[in-house]
Amino acid sequence: MTDTSRVALEGRGVLAIDGPDARAFLQGIITNDIDQVDRACAIYAALLTPQGKFLFDFFIADDGDGGLLLDTRRDRLDTLVERLDFYRLRAKVRIRDVSEDWRVSALIGDEAARIARLVSRPGNARRAECSIIMIDPRLAALGVRVIHPVNKPVFAEIADMSPDAYDVHRLDLSVGEATLDFIVEKSFALESNFDHLNAIDFTKGCYVGQELTARTRYRGTVRRRLYRVVSTDDGSLPDPGTLITAGKTEIGEMRSSRGTTGIALIRMDRLEEAGDREIRAGTAALVAERPGWFPQDSAPAD
Repeated sequence: MTDTSRVALEGRGVLAIDGPDARAFLQGIITNDIDQVDRACAIYAALLTPQGKFLFDFFIADDGDGGLLLDTRRDRLDTLVERLDFYRLRAKVRIRDVSEDWRVSALIGDEAARIARLVSRPGNARRAECSIIMIDPRLAALGVRVIHPVNKPVFAEIADMSPDAYDVHRLDLSVGEATLDFIVEKSFALESNFDHLNAIDFTKGCYVGQELTARTRYRGTVRRRLYRVVSTDDGSLPDPGTLITAGKTEIGEMRSSRGTTGIALIRMDRLEEAGDREIRAGTAALVAERPGWFPQDSAPAD
């Protein structure tokens, strides 16, 4: 993408978390290391079930006043607050929905990092007046995210694009989206590629779901991953949940898509065994591609 565009991410909400125990509280339950977060660094993280299955994901940034801001899905924000309250117990932590005061926007395109005056490194952040500007902590190619006051739009000189176009952008980059590609209480963290999207710190110690996540990684038992899929007959891809087959062998299941590009949960060993056999999802012929940003030393079957 050569042109840089701005998009208002209306589906995002913002939580403010502060208090003397705020960081210790989050450190004990989320997948990433909260100690990384400061004015120059934001992180991507998740909250899992005790069995290591996906519940919520979010971006965490320093608010500049001793607290934290969480950028998460607006339609699940109340449920996230309930879960955080469940774990809070007697910790001195205040959790507030501040979505009426804050908005989330993004810049995407080749010049996004330069316009934002940031080195293009995931999580690299800075403050601009009251706004927090960051390179997307998951993947620098996703562009820039901004948490800003509702009455202070950012980068007003940049042409707007639609949220649908932003969704196409993330699908082109093979990056999953909560509830669409990561299924609540069903998807596991590693099969959702959280380890390759900077969402998990394997050295930080305990968090909810840590035992199974770590054991899966160190035993090398990840068999399924989210892959990019593309229709080879120029037809639209089928609905989420549609089985993907190679001959009579089931090798995966569709997740989200737009037009001819989508994301699917793929059984990697079966994809490799399929060889030259045609792969189909419903009536659509397709190819499944390992995301290009996977580490080069990461074997297809982990």
